[in-house]
Amino acid sequence: MMAKKEIKEQKGFSVVELILSMTLILVLLAVVSTIFADAVGIRDRESSKTDALTASQAALNVLSREISNSGYGLTHNGIVTADSDESQLHFRTNSDNSDLTISSPGEDVTYFFDTATNSIVRYDPNDTPQTSAVINRVSSVTFQYFDYFGASSTPTLSDTASTNTGRVRVTVTVILDEVQGQPTGQTVTYTSDVTLRNSNYMLNQY
Repeated sequence: MMAKKEIKEQKGFSVVELILSMTLILVLLAVVSTIFADAVGIRDRESSKTDALTASQAALNVLSREISNSGYGLTHNGIVTADSDESQLHFRTNSDNSDLTISSPGEDVTYFFDTATNSIVRYDPNDTPQTSAVINRVSSVTFQYFDYFGASSTPTLSDTASTNTGRVRVTVTVILDEVQGQPTGQTVTYTSDVTLRNSNYMLNQY
């Protein structure tokens, strides 16, 4: 008789307690899901930013290497002023060391931004292929020109090139892909100042 009485006195969870427990679990799951989603969004944003920085830096290295040789073998800084402005840069070098002929690959190059493909494009009429993309998925590339007059070491900054240009500023801008849960319109800007070592100003420094 005693055993049966003890069994009857054992109680389980009430319906209210079960509902409260399930509600608490659902709230905790919602909080964890939100934190996880934010973490994934931050990871995606940082990954996109890292990719953009890496690609932009690689592109600037390519541009800087060639632009710095502008004017090599010539009697001027090599920039074709009529074709060089804020949106494109046309420059020449002469690795054959003849001021009369510029017909080898890499001696007559134009860099510009192609809006149709969102790419920085390199055009060389003496190379095959003549046109190639340096980097895609960028938003813009701009060129600015530091002009040096006489022996003055203080340049003037302009959006158009001249025979006095001794340095070129290249700016690459990338609008990052939209990431859910993250601020929109995120951009990465990378700038490099390239010295034209064959410009008259730089040659007078040695």
